[in-house]
Amino acid sequence: MKSASSFDARDFRQALSMFATGVTIVTARGDDGEPVGLTVNSFNSVSLTPPMVLWSIAKSARSRPVFSGDAHWNVHILAEEQEALSNRFSRAGEDKFFGLTLERGVSDAPLLPGCSARFQCQTAFEYDGGDHTIFVGKVIAYDRSNRAPLLYLSGAYALASRRAADVATQPSAMPSAPYSENLLGYLLGRAHYQFMAGFRQRLQHYALSDADFFILSLLVVREPMGDDELATHIGYTGAAADPRSLLSMVDRGLLLQADGYRLSPAGRDAILDVLASAKSAEAQLVQQLGEQDAASLRNLLKKCILASDPGLPALWTTP
Repeated sequence: MKSASSFDARDFRQALSMFATGVTIVTARGDDGEPVGLTVNSFNSVSLTPPMVLWSIAKSARSRPVFSGDAHWNVHILAEEQEALSNRFSRAGEDKFFGLTLERGVSDAPLLPGCSARFQCQTAFEYDGGDHTIFVGKVIAYDRSNRAPLLYLSGAYALASRRAADVATQPSAMPSAPYSENLLGYLLGRAHYQFMAGFRQRLQHYALSDADFFILSLLVVREPMGDDELATHIGYTGAAADPRSLLSMVDRGLLLQADGYRLSPAGRDAILDVLASAKSAEAQLVQQLGEQDAASLRNLLKKCILASDPGLPALWTTP
């Protein structure tokens, strides 16, 4: 335990960073008509009746006076896809609003689109907070969306996710067996096969095996591909790009063989139909999960893929 007299500023900052916060951009307009804005993670609610919120700004910030008095300002809770916007407004010395589409609000303070929530406010109180000034604002108007919010935790961006219920055990069970529902392999495998069950009927309609599906999906992204390139891209699945299977799809009119393999018109129609069914299954899953958990799931799966990647070549790039 460290006493106040022995605080190290850097270590203290790291301790504070263990508290996950949302990421906001606060905007206003100066007396000269120029828009100002900065990235803030000190935002918090104060009161529901009347509706009031607060945030703080460094006393050394050049834009601090813009928010004083009875100034109007807007707080934007950023959505998870607005990381680049957060970075832009955290930097000094550039036109932060260049190229941005702004919306009209109840005041002339800039209103940014695409956020998880927005609060249009007017300064009610201003307090001294050490090296910061704390602004308390009266909320005049607000709106929200279903977009997952962007978080900041331990010095990096993060996403929020609600804790899941148990999958295959009773809530009170404490499985000690070597194979349990907490095994990542079980969770990833079961999720994969349950998801594919949502469009497997379309695969069966075209008599496509899982390997056929993987190959046709690859060729939607890039074609032509040769035997070796196809094998490299799908080898991690355990399914092989068997030359006999490829020739079978040629014979069935799904593939064309010329400088590698290409989709035939019939093959393109088939895989686009299957992928449309897969997207429908995904939409149903997202509806069940909610946008917030779906965004967290995508993020965690990407992290899992990067952590276990055996060195597969990039697919969505120019060859």
